[in-house]
Amino acid sequence: MATTTKTISLSGSVEIVREFFEFSINSILYQRGIYPPETFKRVAKYGLGMMVSTDEGLREYLGQVTRQLDSWLTSADVQRLVLVVTGVDSKKPLERWVFAVKTDLGGGGKENSTNAGPKSQKDITAEIQAIIRQITASVTFLPLLTEPCAFDLLVYTKKSSSVPSTWEDTDPLHIANGTEVKLRSFTTTIHNIDAAVSYAPED
Repeated sequence: MATTTKTISLSGSVEIVREFFEFSINSILYQRGIYPPETFKRVAKYGLGMMVSTDEGLREYLGQVTRQLDSWLTSADVQRLVLVVTGVDSKKPLERWVFAVKTDLGGGGKENSTNAGPKSQKDITAEIQAIIRQITASVTFLPLLTEPCAFDLLVYTKKSSSVPSTWEDTDPLHIANGTEVKLRSFTTTIHNIDAAVSYAPED
């Protein structure tokens, strides 16, 4: 009997996680109005209509970040990717989207390393769909952003990680007395991603 379930390679898992980060970041920036809606276009991904930015500066920046993530994901150096929404006028962190990464290479980092056995692409896509739908629905429970906002991307890595000179240490931009909402998670069997969002109390 034919089956679509197969063992996912390390490089295949890295590609899945990187794409998830790209589309999640774009979705958050669109849903939260960080960039004007007219600077996004709709594309099909994960069986959903996803919004992706057409802003060249933003696309270039996100490309630089995700290319570096490829290396860190492959070497199991990434611990968390955090998107922080900050008020331009107040300078306060208003939202903190956290994607925690757990990596199990199983075989010491070999290309064909696996841990929990085969998993179908359909199952992985369904898990990712659930997270994306929660991001889309976030406007129903997150406080209205009443001032212009900017965003920062923070990547937490192991202390032993090789960090390019263009990257620098920064403030973690924690939210004082924030409320956290746990989102869904997904796993490729090599990388496990847990998602959550924290937001500042309304004045």
